Amino acid sequence: MSQVITAPMTAPRLPGFAVFAALLASAGLPLYIHAPKFYVDEYGVSLAALGTVLFGLRLLDVVQDPLLGRLSERLRAYRAMSVLIAVLAMAGAMLGLFAVTPPIAPLWWFALMLTVVFSAFSYLTICFYAQGVASADHLPGQGHLRLARWRETGALLGICAAAVAPLVLGGYAGFSLAFLGLAMVALWAMSGQWQGTDLPGSTGFGKVLRDAVARRLLLVALVNAAPVAVSSTLFLFFVESRLAAPGWEGPFLLLFFLSAALAAPFWGRLAEEYGAKRVLLAAMALSIAAFGGAILLGAGDLWAFGVICLVSGVALGADMTLLPALFATRMAAISPNAAEGFGLWSFVSKFTLALAAVSLLPLLQAGGFTAGQSNDNDALWLLSLLYGALPCALKLLAIALLARTSIDERN
Repeated sequence: MSQVITAPMTAPRLPGFAVFAALLASAGLPLYIHAPKFYVDEYGVSLAALGTVLFGLRLLDVVQDPLLGRLSERLRAYRAMSVLIAVLAMAGAMLGLFAVTPPIAPLWWFALMLTVVFSAFSYLTICFYAQGVASADHLPGQGHLRLARWRETGALLGICAAAVAPLVLGGYAGFSLAFLGLAMVALWAMSGQWQGTDLPGSTGFGKVLRDAVARRLLLVALVNAAPVAVSSTLFLFFVESRLAAPGWEGPFLLLFFLSAALAAPFWGRLAEEYGAKRVLLAAMALSIAAFGGAILLGAGDLWAFGVICLVSGVALGADMTLLPALFATRMAAISPNAAEGFGLWSFVSKFTLALAAVSLLPLLQAGGFTAGQSNDNDALWLLSLLYGALPCALKLLAIALLARTSIDERN
Protein backbone atom coordinates (compact mmCIF):
# COMPACT_ATOMS: atom_id res chain seq x y z
CA MET A 1 0.00 0.00 0.00
CA SER A 2 1.31 3.44 -0.87
CA GLN A 3 2.46 5.75 1.86
CA VAL A 4 -0.33 7.66 3.54
CA ILE A 5 -0.01 11.43 3.34
CA THR A 6 -1.80 13.19 6.15
CA ALA A 7 -2.13 16.57 7.71
CA PRO A 8 -0.29 17.06 11.00
CA MET A 9 -2.27 15.48 13.83
CA THR A 10 -3.66 17.87 16.41
CA ALA A 11 -4.51 17.21 20.05
CA PRO A 12 -7.64 15.02 20.31
CA ARG A 13 -11.03 16.35 21.43
CA LEU A 14 -11.43 14.23 24.52
CA PRO A 15 -15.23 14.72 24.88
CA GLY A 16 -15.61 13.32 21.36
CA PHE A 17 -13.73 10.19 22.39
CA ALA A 18 -16.03 9.87 25.42
CA VAL A 19 -19.20 10.09 23.30
CA PHE A 20 -17.98 7.57 20.74
CA ALA A 21 -16.94 5.22 23.55
CA ALA A 22 -20.48 5.52 24.95
CA LEU A 23 -21.88 4.41 21.59
CA LEU A 24 -19.63 1.36 21.38
CA ALA A 25 -20.29 0.40 24.99
CA SER A 26 -24.04 0.60 24.37
CA ALA A 27 -23.66 -2.01 21.63
CA GLY A 28 -21.34 -4.30 23.56
CA LEU A 29 -21.98 -5.60 27.06
CA PRO A 30 -25.68 -4.55 27.24
CA LEU A 31 -26.48 -6.91 24.34
CA TYR A 32 -25.42 -9.84 26.50
CA ILE A 33 -27.71 -8.54 29.24
CA HIS A 34 -30.76 -7.64 27.15
CA ALA A 35 -30.84 -9.72 23.98
CA PRO A 36 -30.99 -13.28 25.38
CA LYS A 37 -33.74 -12.47 27.89
CA PHE A 38 -35.69 -10.49 25.25
CA TYR A 39 -35.70 -13.44 22.86
CA VAL A 40 -36.58 -15.87 25.67
CA ASP A 41 -39.50 -13.75 26.88
CA GLU A 42 -40.75 -12.47 23.52
CA TYR A 43 -40.25 -15.47 21.24
CA GLY A 44 -39.72 -18.44 23.56
CA VAL A 45 -36.21 -19.27 22.31
CA SER A 46 -34.40 -21.66 24.66
CA LEU A 47 -31.46 -20.57 26.79
CA ALA A 48 -29.30 -23.39 25.42
CA ALA A 49 -30.01 -22.37 21.81
CA LEU A 50 -29.18 -18.72 22.48
CA GLY A 51 -25.97 -19.68 24.27
CA THR A 52 -24.92 -21.83 21.33
CA VAL A 53 -25.56 -18.99 18.87
CA LEU A 54 -23.58 -16.52 20.97
CA PHE A 55 -20.66 -18.92 21.18
CA GLY A 56 -20.82 -19.58 17.44
CA LEU A 57 -20.60 -15.87 16.74
CA ARG A 58 -17.52 -15.62 18.90
CA LEU A 59 -15.96 -18.51 17.01
CA LEU A 60 -16.44 -16.33 13.94
CA ASP A 61 -14.42 -13.69 15.77
CA VAL A 62 -11.51 -16.11 16.09
CA VAL A 63 -10.95 -15.43 12.41
CA GLN A 64 -12.76 -12.13 12.00
CA ASP A 65 -11.31 -9.84 14.67
CA PRO A 66 -7.65 -10.23 13.68
CA LEU A 67 -8.61 -9.81 10.02
CA LEU A 68 -10.63 -6.70 10.86
CA GLY A 69 -7.53 -5.37 12.60
CA ARG A 70 -5.60 -5.88 9.39
CA LEU A 71 -8.43 -4.28 7.36
CA SER A 72 -8.42 -1.27 9.67
CA GLU A 73 -4.69 -0.89 9.09
CA ARG A 74 -5.11 -1.13 5.31
CA LEU A 75 -7.92 1.46 5.32
CA ARG A 76 -6.35 3.92 7.70
CA ALA A 77 -6.17 6.58 4.97
CA TYR A 78 -9.96 6.23 4.59
CA ARG A 79 -10.78 5.61 8.23
CA ALA A 80 -13.47 8.30 8.52
CA MET A 81 -15.51 6.85 5.65
CA SER A 82 -15.13 3.26 6.83
CA VAL A 83 -16.21 4.27 10.34
CA LEU A 84 -19.32 5.99 8.94
CA ILE A 85 -20.35 2.85 7.04
CA ALA A 86 -19.75 0.61 10.06
CA VAL A 87 -21.74 2.86 12.42
CA LEU A 88 -24.73 2.90 10.06
CA ALA A 89 -24.59 -0.87 9.69
CA MET A 90 -24.44 -1.38 13.46
CA ALA A 91 -27.35 0.98 14.14
CA GLY A 92 -29.47 -0.62 11.41
CA ALA A 93 -28.87 -4.12 12.77
CA MET A 94 -29.74 -2.96 16.28
CA LEU A 95 -33.11 -1.78 14.95
CA GLY A 96 -33.56 -5.14 13.25
CA LEU A 97 -32.75 -7.01 16.46
CA PHE A 98 -35.19 -5.21 18.76
CA ALA A 99 -37.65 -3.15 16.69
CA VAL A 100 -38.46 -5.54 13.82
CA THR A 101 -40.59 -8.66 14.16
CA PRO A 102 -38.38 -11.49 12.87
CA PRO A 103 -39.33 -12.27 9.26
CA ILE A 104 -37.69 -15.69 9.64
CA ALA A 105 -37.28 -18.06 12.60
CA PRO A 106 -36.44 -15.89 15.65
CA LEU A 107 -33.25 -17.81 16.44
CA TRP A 108 -31.90 -17.30 12.90
CA TRP A 109 -32.90 -13.62 12.91
CA PHE A 110 -31.18 -13.24 16.27
CA ALA A 111 -28.01 -14.79 14.80
CA LEU A 112 -28.12 -12.67 11.62
CA MET A 113 -28.66 -9.33 13.32
CA LEU A 114 -26.04 -10.03 15.98
CA THR A 115 -23.54 -10.99 13.29
CA VAL A 116 -23.90 -7.54 11.73
CA VAL A 117 -23.86 -5.74 15.09
CA PHE A 118 -20.81 -7.63 16.36
CA SER A 119 -18.87 -7.34 13.09
CA ALA A 120 -19.41 -3.57 12.92
CA PHE A 121 -18.73 -3.27 16.65
CA SER A 122 -15.45 -5.14 16.29
CA TYR A 123 -14.24 -3.02 13.40
CA LEU A 124 -15.20 0.23 15.14
CA THR A 125 -13.58 -0.81 18.41
CA ILE A 126 -10.33 -1.61 16.64
CA CYS A 127 -10.32 1.70 14.73
CA PHE A 128 -11.26 3.64 17.84
CA TYR A 129 -8.59 2.23 20.14
CA ALA A 130 -5.94 2.39 17.42
CA GLN A 131 -6.79 6.05 16.86
CA GLY A 132 -6.50 6.57 20.60
CA VAL A 133 -2.94 5.22 20.63
CA ALA A 134 -1.91 7.71 17.95
CA SER A 135 -3.87 10.63 19.46
CA ALA A 136 -2.65 10.13 23.03
CA ASP A 137 0.89 11.04 22.00
CA HIS A 138 -0.37 14.59 21.35
CA LEU A 139 -1.59 15.05 24.93
CA PRO A 140 0.60 16.44 27.72
CA GLY A 141 1.78 14.21 30.54
CA GLN A 142 0.71 10.56 30.60
CA GLY A 143 -1.46 10.86 27.52
CA HIS A 144 -2.62 7.23 27.40
CA LEU A 145 -3.97 7.35 30.95
CA ARG A 146 -5.58 10.75 30.38
CA LEU A 147 -7.33 9.64 27.19
CA ALA A 148 -8.31 6.36 28.86
CA ARG A 149 -10.04 8.25 31.68
CA TRP A 150 -12.25 10.12 29.20
CA ARG A 151 -12.79 7.13 26.94
CA GLU A 152 -13.66 4.56 29.59
CA THR A 153 -15.77 6.99 31.64
CA GLY A 154 -17.76 7.66 28.47
CA ALA A 155 -18.01 3.92 27.86
CA LEU A 156 -19.31 3.26 31.35
CA LEU A 157 -21.87 6.05 31.09
CA GLY A 158 -22.97 4.51 27.80
CA ILE A 159 -23.42 1.17 29.51
CA CYS A 160 -25.43 2.88 32.27
CA ALA A 161 -27.74 4.44 29.73
CA ALA A 162 -28.13 1.24 27.72
CA ALA A 163 -28.74 -0.85 30.82
CA VAL A 164 -31.82 1.15 31.84
CA ALA A 165 -32.96 2.43 28.44
CA PRO A 166 -35.52 -0.35 27.80
CA LEU A 167 -37.21 0.46 31.09
CA VAL A 168 -37.10 4.24 30.68
CA LEU A 169 -38.05 4.24 26.99
CA GLY A 170 -40.90 1.79 27.28
CA GLY A 171 -39.26 -1.25 25.74
CA TYR A 172 -36.54 -2.53 23.48
CA ALA A 173 -37.83 -0.80 20.35
CA GLY A 174 -37.30 2.52 22.13
CA PHE A 175 -33.81 1.43 23.10
CA SER A 176 -32.90 0.68 19.48
CA LEU A 177 -34.23 4.06 18.28
CA ALA A 178 -32.27 5.85 21.01
CA PHE A 179 -29.18 3.94 19.91
CA LEU A 180 -29.65 5.26 16.37
CA GLY A 181 -29.81 8.80 17.76
CA LEU A 182 -26.66 8.29 19.79
CA ALA A 183 -24.90 6.95 16.69
CA MET A 184 -25.59 10.20 14.84
CA VAL A 185 -24.32 12.28 17.77
CA ALA A 186 -21.17 10.14 18.07
CA LEU A 187 -20.35 10.54 14.38
CA TRP A 188 -20.63 14.31 14.73
CA ALA A 189 -18.57 14.38 17.96
CA MET A 190 -15.67 12.51 16.31
CA SER A 191 -15.73 14.41 13.03
CA GLY A 192 -12.19 15.39 12.05
CA GLN A 193 -10.65 13.03 14.61
CA TRP A 194 -10.18 10.02 12.32
CA GLN A 195 -6.77 11.09 11.09
CA GLY A 196 -4.36 8.77 9.36
CA THR A 197 -0.83 8.75 10.69
CA ASP A 198 2.55 9.03 9.06
CA LEU A 199 3.80 6.17 11.21
CA PRO A 200 5.24 3.07 9.53
CA GLY A 201 2.69 0.71 8.00
CA SER A 202 1.42 -2.67 9.14
CA THR A 203 3.66 -4.63 11.48
CA GLY A 204 1.40 -7.70 11.43
CA PHE A 205 0.24 -9.81 14.35
CA GLY A 206 3.62 -11.45 14.72
CA LYS A 207 5.30 -8.44 16.30
CA VAL A 208 2.53 -8.15 18.88
CA LEU A 209 2.44 -11.86 19.68
CA ARG A 210 6.23 -12.15 19.86
CA ASP A 211 6.35 -9.47 22.56
CA ALA A 212 6.24 -11.17 25.97
CA VAL A 213 4.56 -8.25 27.73
CA ALA A 214 1.88 -7.86 25.05
CA ARG A 215 1.15 -11.59 25.14
CA ARG A 216 0.82 -11.57 28.90
CA LEU A 217 -1.46 -8.51 28.86
CA LEU A 218 -3.70 -10.23 26.30
CA LEU A 219 -3.88 -13.27 28.57
CA VAL A 220 -4.65 -11.10 31.61
CA ALA A 221 -7.40 -9.37 29.63
CA LEU A 222 -8.90 -12.72 28.67
CA VAL A 223 -9.03 -14.02 32.24
CA ASN A 224 -9.89 -10.70 33.87
CA ALA A 225 -12.90 -10.15 31.59
CA ALA A 226 -14.35 -13.53 32.53
CA PRO A 227 -15.87 -12.50 35.92
CA VAL A 228 -17.75 -9.61 34.30
CA ALA A 229 -18.84 -11.95 31.49
CA VAL A 230 -20.21 -14.42 34.05
CA SER A 231 -22.05 -11.80 36.09
CA SER A 232 -23.41 -10.05 32.98
CA THR A 233 -24.76 -13.31 31.56
CA LEU A 234 -26.48 -14.27 34.82
CA PHE A 235 -27.40 -10.85 36.22
CA LEU A 236 -31.04 -10.66 35.16
CA PHE A 237 -31.70 -14.25 36.21
CA PHE A 238 -30.01 -13.70 39.59
CA VAL A 239 -32.09 -10.63 40.42
CA GLU A 240 -35.34 -12.11 39.19
CA SER A 241 -35.02 -15.61 40.67
CA ARG A 242 -32.40 -15.62 43.46
CA LEU A 243 -33.32 -12.26 44.97
CA ALA A 244 -37.00 -12.66 44.01
CA ALA A 245 -36.94 -9.02 42.94
CA PRO A 246 -38.37 -8.72 39.40
CA GLY A 247 -38.44 -5.08 38.35
CA TRP A 248 -35.25 -4.21 40.25
CA GLU A 249 -32.94 -5.22 37.42
CA GLY A 250 -32.77 -1.69 35.96
CA PRO A 251 -31.95 0.13 39.21
CA PHE A 252 -29.27 -2.42 40.14
CA LEU A 253 -27.69 -2.24 36.69
CA LEU A 254 -27.68 1.54 36.86
CA LEU A 255 -26.06 1.49 40.30
CA PHE A 256 -23.40 -0.99 39.11
CA PHE A 257 -22.36 0.84 35.96
CA LEU A 258 -22.80 4.34 37.35
CA SER A 259 -20.48 3.43 40.22
CA ALA A 260 -17.94 2.25 37.65
CA ALA A 261 -18.28 5.45 35.62
CA LEU A 262 -17.84 7.71 38.64
CA ALA A 263 -14.88 5.69 39.93
CA ALA A 264 -12.99 5.49 36.62
CA PRO A 265 -11.45 9.01 36.73
CA PHE A 266 -10.27 8.48 40.30
CA TRP A 267 -8.63 5.16 39.42
CA GLY A 268 -6.88 6.96 36.56
CA ARG A 269 -5.52 9.65 38.87
CA LEU A 270 -4.37 7.04 41.40
CA ALA A 271 -2.62 5.18 38.59
CA GLU A 272 -0.75 8.30 37.50
CA GLU A 273 0.52 8.71 41.05
CA TYR A 274 1.15 5.13 42.18
CA GLY A 275 1.39 3.14 38.94
CA ALA A 276 -1.36 1.48 36.93
CA LYS A 277 -0.36 -2.10 37.73
CA ARG A 278 -0.32 -1.59 41.49
CA VAL A 279 -3.65 0.23 41.52
CA LEU A 280 -5.26 -2.34 39.21
CA LEU A 281 -4.22 -5.21 41.49
CA ALA A 282 -5.85 -3.45 44.44
CA ALA A 283 -9.06 -2.96 42.49
CA MET A 284 -9.11 -6.62 41.44
CA ALA A 285 -8.86 -7.66 45.10
CA LEU A 286 -11.79 -5.36 45.88
CA SER A 287 -13.80 -7.10 43.17
CA ILE A 288 -13.26 -10.50 44.83
CA ALA A 289 -14.64 -9.16 48.10
CA ALA A 290 -17.75 -7.95 46.29
CA PHE A 291 -18.43 -11.09 44.25
CA GLY A 292 -17.86 -13.31 47.28
CA GLY A 293 -20.63 -11.53 49.15
CA ALA A 294 -23.20 -12.49 46.52
CA ILE A 295 -22.94 -16.23 47.21
CA LEU A 296 -24.95 -16.14 50.43
CA LEU A 297 -27.72 -13.80 49.28
CA GLY A 298 -31.31 -14.97 49.11
CA ALA A 299 -34.80 -13.69 48.48
CA GLY A 300 -35.30 -10.11 49.65
CA ASP A 301 -31.62 -9.24 50.25
CA LEU A 302 -31.92 -6.06 48.19
CA TRP A 303 -29.87 -3.71 50.36
CA ALA A 304 -26.98 -6.17 50.56
CA PHE A 305 -27.04 -6.69 46.81
CA GLY A 306 -27.09 -2.94 46.32
CA VAL A 307 -23.83 -2.68 48.29
CA ILE A 308 -22.34 -5.48 46.17
CA CYS A 309 -23.36 -3.67 42.98
CA LEU A 310 -21.78 -0.47 44.28
CA VAL A 311 -18.45 -2.06 45.30
CA SER A 312 -18.12 -4.33 42.26
CA GLY A 313 -18.98 -1.36 40.03
CA VAL A 314 -16.20 0.72 41.58
CA ALA A 315 -13.76 -2.13 40.93
CA LEU A 316 -14.98 -2.46 37.33
CA GLY A 317 -14.05 1.20 36.77
CA ALA A 318 -10.40 0.27 37.28
CA ASP A 319 -10.60 -2.80 35.04
CA MET A 320 -12.04 -0.84 32.14
CA THR A 321 -9.68 2.12 32.49
CA LEU A 322 -6.28 0.80 33.50
CA LEU A 323 -5.87 -2.47 31.63
CA PRO A 324 -6.59 -0.96 28.17
CA ALA A 325 -4.28 1.94 29.05
CA LEU A 326 -1.46 -0.49 29.89
CA PHE A 327 -1.98 -2.31 26.61
CA ALA A 328 -2.16 0.96 24.64
CA THR A 329 1.10 2.11 26.23
CA ARG A 330 2.76 -1.12 25.17
CA MET A 331 1.35 -0.84 21.63
CA ALA A 332 2.76 2.69 21.36
CA ALA A 333 6.18 1.21 22.05
CA ILE A 334 6.11 -1.90 19.82
CA SER A 335 3.37 -1.36 17.19
CA PRO A 336 2.48 2.35 16.95
CA ASN A 337 -0.42 2.03 14.51
CA ALA A 338 -1.97 -0.48 16.94
CA ALA A 339 -4.87 -1.61 14.74
CA GLU A 340 -3.75 -5.23 14.57
CA GLY A 341 -2.88 -5.29 18.27
CA PHE A 342 -6.35 -4.09 19.16
CA GLY A 343 -7.79 -6.63 16.73
CA LEU A 344 -6.37 -9.24 19.07
CA TRP A 345 -7.50 -7.27 22.13
CA SER A 346 -11.05 -7.05 20.76
CA PHE A 347 -11.15 -10.79 20.27
CA VAL A 348 -10.00 -11.75 23.77
CA SER A 349 -12.28 -9.15 25.37
CA LYS A 350 -15.40 -10.50 23.68
CA PHE A 351 -14.56 -14.20 23.63
CA THR A 352 -15.11 -14.45 27.38
CA LEU A 353 -18.70 -13.21 27.01
CA ALA A 354 -19.48 -15.91 24.47
CA LEU A 355 -17.73 -18.59 26.49
CA ALA A 356 -19.82 -17.60 29.51
CA ALA A 357 -23.03 -17.76 27.48
CA VAL A 358 -22.34 -21.14 25.87
CA SER A 359 -21.26 -22.76 29.14
CA LEU A 360 -23.39 -21.12 31.82
CA LEU A 361 -26.81 -20.96 30.18
CA PRO A 362 -26.94 -24.65 29.23
CA LEU A 363 -25.46 -25.56 32.63
CA LEU A 364 -28.21 -23.65 34.39
CA GLN A 365 -30.82 -25.34 32.25
CA ALA A 366 -29.31 -28.78 32.92
CA GLY A 367 -29.33 -28.00 36.65
CA GLY A 368 -33.10 -27.56 36.58
CA PHE A 369 -33.20 -23.76 36.41
CA THR A 370 -36.05 -22.24 34.42
CA ALA A 371 -36.14 -18.50 33.71
CA GLY A 372 -39.22 -16.71 35.01
CA GLN A 373 -40.54 -19.79 36.82
CA SER A 374 -40.41 -21.17 40.35
CA ASN A 375 -37.10 -22.98 40.97
CA ASP A 376 -36.08 -25.41 43.72
CA ASN A 377 -33.26 -24.77 46.18
CA ASP A 378 -30.71 -26.81 44.24
CA ALA A 379 -31.25 -24.79 41.06
CA LEU A 380 -31.07 -21.50 42.97
CA TRP A 381 -27.90 -22.58 44.80
CA LEU A 382 -26.30 -23.44 41.47
CA LEU A 383 -27.20 -19.96 40.23
CA SER A 384 -25.58 -18.40 43.33
CA LEU A 385 -22.38 -20.41 42.93
CA LEU A 386 -22.05 -19.53 39.27
CA TYR A 387 -22.81 -15.86 39.89
CA GLY A 388 -20.62 -15.39 42.99
CA ALA A 389 -18.02 -18.12 43.44
CA LEU A 390 -16.93 -18.61 39.83
CA PRO A 391 -16.00 -14.92 39.31
CA CYS A 392 -13.90 -15.01 42.50
CA ALA A 393 -11.87 -17.96 41.24
CA LEU A 394 -11.35 -16.35 37.84
CA LYS A 395 -10.34 -13.03 39.37
CA LEU A 396 -7.76 -14.74 41.59
CA LEU A 397 -6.21 -16.26 38.48
CA ALA A 398 -6.13 -12.84 36.79
CA ILE A 399 -4.41 -11.33 39.83
CA ALA A 400 -1.74 -14.04 39.76
CA LEU A 401 -1.07 -13.47 36.06
CA LEU A 402 -0.85 -9.68 36.36
CA ALA A 403 1.35 -9.83 39.47
CA ARG A 404 3.87 -11.92 37.52
CA THR A 405 3.88 -9.57 34.52
CA SER A 406 6.79 -7.13 34.32
CA ILE A 407 5.51 -3.84 32.89
CA ASP A 408 7.44 -0.69 32.08
CA GLU A 409 4.87 2.11 32.53
CA ARG A 410 7.19 4.89 31.46
CA ASN A 411 6.48 4.44 27.71
